[in-house]
Amino acid sequence: MTPKPRIRPLSRVFSALGALGTLPALLHAQARPAREAPAPGWPAFAQALQAFVSGEQVVGASAVLVRNGTVVRHLELGLADRASGQKVDERTIYHWASITKTLTAIAIMQLRDRGMLTLDDKVTAWVPELRQVHDPYGSMDDITIRMLLAHTSGFQNPTWPYGSGAAWQPFEPTRWEQLVAMMPYQELLFAPGSRYGYSNPAFIYLARIIEAITGDPYQSYIQKNIWTPLGMARSYFGATPYFLAADRSAGYTIERDSTGRDTLVAGHRDFDPGVTIPNGGWNAPVADLVTYLAFLSNATRGDTALARRYDTVLKHSTLEEMWQPTLLTTGGNGPAGLSFFVDRVGTSTIVSHTGEQAGFRLYFALNPASSEAVIVALNTINYAHGSRWDTAWESLFKAGTALVGTK
Repeated sequence: MTPKPRIRPLSRVFSALGALGTLPALLHAQARPAREAPAPGWPAFAQALQAFVSGEQVVGASAVLVRNGTVVRHLELGLADRASGQKVDERTIYHWASITKTLTAIAIMQLRDRGMLTLDDKVTAWVPELRQVHDPYGSMDDITIRMLLAHTSGFQNPTWPYGSGAAWQPFEPTRWEQLVAMMPYQELLFAPGSRYGYSNPAFIYLARIIEAITGDPYQSYIQKNIWTPLGMARSYFGATPYFLAADRSAGYTIERDSTGRDTLVAGHRDFDPGVTIPNGGWNAPVADLVTYLAFLSNATRGDTALARRYDTVLKHSTLEEMWQPTLLTTGGNGPAGLSFFVDRVGTSTIVSHTGEQAGFRLYFALNPASSEAVIVALNTINYAHGSRWDTAWESLFKAGTALVGTK
């Protein structure tokens, strides 16, 4: 059974934060000067992040500005673990939630480029169990791999229908058989291919395809075919390896109790995403995300061996194919490509993805033309502030895309 979360009034939490020094002091101490050309938008962005962390009662946060695969500015604020007083630093490990979906998509495109599938393959050819889902619009055989990647399949957003937070409820389904058992009691929300509808379980089905073709468990496939060749040695799924345990951040939520008081709910440094790992299971320090974005931006810096390794993982032309807009989204992000969001900022195309799970909220935004990117990671979600929090987060996301967009 999942242990009950620890709850503490926010006034006590921020007394602990105060013992580490004020956020402005942390900002001054940890935003180190870059060796490369100046980054004129960074001070304003850093101040915006500082204001967000302070105003929304975020326990800990990290942000980096990346240029051609190299960190040119970075900022760490607050605590990775409130109970122990552990500060956020450059080694802090975050849970990257839905950003995991981009790994799943890259794995599918690897298999496509190797001739092992096509994007127009019927999903039921690989996952026949899905024929049990009710389709009021036609046949479940109409859904293609491309639709799963583009969030146009018609499947629902949440994987798990039990979300009240009761102690007996698992965080997510732990076994594939649990999802299969629910399939006869689910139906598509819209005709496949007719519109955009973000779906988490779609990426579990993509992972099943990867496993069916390769014979590897999803986690092993990602490790062998993406993380290892890119040198991302501190990325992992599931329980934290012992040698990284001291760097793992806890996740926190801020909720309003029955008296109207905001309280901080402390999660656990490890939790089990179960069968949902392909849509939100990635854990890593920011440095591994920097390595990943260097690959996405083809930042070889003249290293021919690195260029060959990037091409072995996935040709840049295939990544560019994934960044072509398909259908407009209905949320704050721009049009959706194949598992990436695509925005226009000035004359720049910005590729991005966000994540939110278990007290973590994060995003990256990449300008492929300039090889400039920003990464932001928070270990706190403020549910008590509702729409105010969402509006503030959207502003922070837009500030990040503007930072790497056309100047």
